Amino acid sequence: MIHVVAVITAHPGQRAKILAAFAANRGKVLAEAGCIEYAATIDATGQPPSRGTFGEDTVVILEKWESLAALQAHAASAHMADYSAKTREFTAKRTIHVLEPV
Repeated sequence: MIHVVAVITAHPGQRAKILAAFAANRGKVLAEAGCIEYAATIDATGQPPSRGTFGEDTVVILEKWESLAALQAHAASAHMADYSAKTREFTAKRTIHVLEPV
């Protein structure tokens, strides 16, 4: 199994646009072969800002894939290219961590 933690920081005030594009694309991703989980998360409401919080402009995407090949097919899909194009102008920074269990 492959785990992905994608940390996406929007330009100030643009996170809602990224979340809307994510929601519109989520069903297509969940339908992909090998997709186990694909969810957007944000800092918990009421959590005071600290070194452990991401901030109001950040979305963390949590993903699980059956294999690295399934993740690679996902990354090469047309709907992900479309999602990237739609969110490019709203995104300040994107860091993607690809992990495996030990």
